Amino acid sequence: MTTAAGANPRVRLPQRPGDPANVVLRGARLLDPAAGIDAVGDLVVRDGVIGGDAAGLEEVDAAGLTVIPGIVDVHVHLRTPGKEHAEDIASGTASAAAGGVVTVLAMPNTQPPTDNPSILGSLLQRAAQEAVVPTGFIPAITVGQQGDALTEHGDLAEAGAAALSDDGVPVASALVMRRALQYQRATGLLFTLHEEDMSLSGDGVMHEGVVSARIGLSGIPGVSEAVQVARDCALAGYEDGRIHICHVSARETVEEIRRAKERGVQVTAEVTPHHLLLTEDVIDGDPDPARFKMNPPLRSEDDRQALIEGLLDGTIDCIATDHAPHPADEKENPFAAAPFGVIGLETAFAACNTELVEGGRMPLSDLVLRMSTIPAQVFGLPVPTLAEGAPANLAVVDTAAVDRVGDRPYASKSTNAAFTGMDLTGRVVMTIAGGQDVYRRTA
Repeated sequence: MTTAAGANPRVRLPQRPGDPANVVLRGARLLDPAAGIDAVGDLVVRDGVIGGDAAGLEEVDAAGLTVIPGIVDVHVHLRTPGKEHAEDIASGTASAAAGGVVTVLAMPNTQPPTDNPSILGSLLQRAAQEAVVPTGFIPAITVGQQGDALTEHGDLAEAGAAALSDDGVPVASALVMRRALQYQRATGLLFTLHEEDMSLSGDGVMHEGVVSARIGLSGIPGVSEAVQVARDCALAGYEDGRIHICHVSARETVEEIRRAKERGVQVTAEVTPHHLLLTEDVIDGDPDPARFKMNPPLRSEDDRQALIEGLLDGTIDCIATDHAPHPADEKENPFAAAPFGVIGLETAFAACNTELVEGGRMPLSDLVLRMSTIPAQVFGLPVPTLAEGAPANLAVVDTAAVDRVGDRPYASKSTNAAFTGMDLTGRVVMTIAGGQDVYRRTA
């Protein structure tokens, strides 16, 4: 796996003011594979820091529960500015807290796009007042995400950007991408890339395959993602740059990333819970098919298995949600007209625990690495840990509890979840983020 050398001190992760957590978690399984911790015992959080004297603190019976380092989600859409009716910083980060997420990075495809230090500074100020969990922002690589002129990468880095991305659209020009990688030498900011050859995707709305042909919808072939990944891996290798591939969806892409890593390219990649669990087959005949519309689309079972295999062997480094809220009236349009995107912050742990851990594909310790430790390392963020003296960034989970998605109200403003109606195993019961007690499940 390719990871960053350490935390980037310039990245700003503001959080709203709050009282520090003071609590003792009694009798829990304490699991932090990166720190070599796996034992049953008590965990003390005093003044927002792990460890210290337990005297006088609130005591929580955590027998049968597991305490893990909190999830780090490096691909989230908070819709601020411009579409706060779908999500805003407060609601999106409350959704994160309900999912055991202790750090989020927000993408730039807002209205207007986050493409200059002024907008970035405004978002950082708002997060310092509204964000339930520490929140960073990823501004655009190019002005307006138009793929032409580069944004002021140096100024954005100085202002506290967490990375750079034109997420939602690819950087179409190889020359522009090459110039960006050359400037990366000065800023050190990771490029996190939505990969798609738009000439191949065309007007596609779902995976190009048997199901799209049967129901008569235009398709997006997996190769549209893979050829763009191949180009950018070649450029990154040539310029000795670092790139991160967003929401990998196709077998061909996994193979391209694997080959690039084998030849020493500094490339990392993420996969979403919905691509790990679902395929194109769920769209056919569903009464509400637009809840399965996202870009990249759900693909074949062969693709899904390739994603799991890639995650298991380290070709894919980590898991991120691509949490993309949309109002109900937009998702109620016919499939072809509905917007791309699904929410996922509150269901990510349960979905991955169900498919990967309960399904026997990986131990819980490996899932913790893929959802917490490794994404933090890749993006140069503080790594959550249960080690003594560390800031408290943790989730308390019941790995055996089963919930039906949609039965409880979401903390998010939007409800466009792909897992609605599914029974998932793994419940977040408490989250401490940035040293603050930010979520407790009450029923």
